[in-house]
Amino acid sequence: MKKFVVGITGASGFIYGKRLVEELSKNNKVYLIVSQAGYTVMEKENNVKKSDFIKSLNENVKIFDNKDIASPLASGSNIVKTEGVIIAPCSMDTLSAIANGVSSNLIQRVADVALKERKKLYLLVREMPFSIIHIQNMKKATEAGAIVASASPAFYHYPKTVDDMINFVVGKILDTFGVEHNLYKRWNNEAL
Repeated sequence: MKKFVVGITGASGFIYGKRLVEELSKNNKVYLIVSQAGYTVMEKENNVKKSDFIKSLNENVKIFDNKDIASPLASGSNIVKTEGVIIAPCSMDTLSAIANGVSSNLIQRVADVALKERKKLYLLVREMPFSIIHIQNMKKATEAGAIVASASPAFYHYPKTVDDMINFVVGKILDTFGVEHNLYKRWNNEAL
């Protein structure tokens, strides 16, 4: 069973992280960290309480407290045993911390460790428009080895629902990590 670390921050779009955890945890171990702002956004956008969300997770998900900087996940010797770290959604605050080497909570520390250990770090930013500061931070994070993507659904697969658009974005993340899924119809699937 492969292992993944998922961080969910306070950017709009908690549903991306939730769907990602649901998909990954079907056949993989997921170490989940949710910021306090992430839980707040979940309640505001999805009308879901923290306790109900935690109860909904399957046995392959282990939750870590974002304040626990002494967590086993804060160590490179543990992160190297994972496929990498995905922060979805990634707030601009978290992006800024990662781009500038700040580790004041567990999500930021895990991202920092992933970069130093050369593990995949995927940052799904959810903001628009971008300021020059956002763009510079995306550039710095990318130059350090992160994969930065915006939550931008495509339309070539003819989405009919919001779930179809969410599944496309989550599917693209899973593609980057080589995780099999059927979340969206690929462009010109017969070509390969």
